[in-house]
Amino acid sequence: MIQSIRKTVRTAGVLGLFDGISGTWLRQMTYSVCRFWAYDESKKLIGANEKSPAWKLALAGSMAGGIAGFVGNPGEIVMVRMQGDFAKPPEKRLNYKHSIDALVRMVREEGWSSLGRGVGPNVFRAVLMNASQLASYDFFKAELLRRNIFDDNIYCHTTASFAAGTVATTVCSPADVLKSRIMSAAGSEGKSALQMIRTSMKNEGPMFMFKGWVPAWMRLQPTTILIFITFEQLKRFVDWTRGDL
Repeated sequence: MIQSIRKTVRTAGVLGLFDGISGTWLRQMTYSVCRFWAYDESKKLIGANEKSPAWKLALAGSMAGGIAGFVGNPGEIVMVRMQGDFAKPPEKRLNYKHSIDALVRMVREEGWSSLGRGVGPNVFRAVLMNASQLASYDFFKAELLRRNIFDDNIYCHTTASFAAGTVATTVCSPADVLKSRIMSAAGSEGKSALQMIRTSMKNEGPMFMFKGWVPAWMRLQPTTILIFITFEQLKRFVDWTRGDL
């Protein structure tokens, strides 16, 4: 991982670490926004709250993940392609200018079906992510409060989100690896998930499913902590404006 960072900085400069940032923004504005809305609505639908059993929270998270994974699939493809483009040989690079250019070119050059490439693994990964990240955050937060380890404050939110990020990284690693390999592939080489699994198992063995766990953990951990701390503060602000605090 350190070698990858050094190579990126050496070949593309510090700004190379931010390659594909517009793809990341597009993904966050579709997938991430949708999943929080869908999680709250799913909890209402099945009658769950933060004190509900883990299986009920996981069910609500799974429902939210399925919806958000489908909605955010085009943004996910754009993000994966833009972030991995510079690592390819010059003649194989896609050279998208930004996320909107990527969407337009994908439809024009590969057809509308290209926006659904890898939707199966992506939805599966989103189900795992939300069932593990959102549900485990609510579970850990409730346990910390129940055991009087913390009050409902930023220390509680940070600890619960740290634990949730670790759980989510481990649970999602196999689907994440498969999703990235399918989405970054061009043409017919990435159309079949089963073909990708067979090839990876043959060449790398079963541990390919956890390849890049440490970089994934380092990426997801600060994101998870910032998301939940921000979410809790915004929720507290909304409650304050309503006079509920």
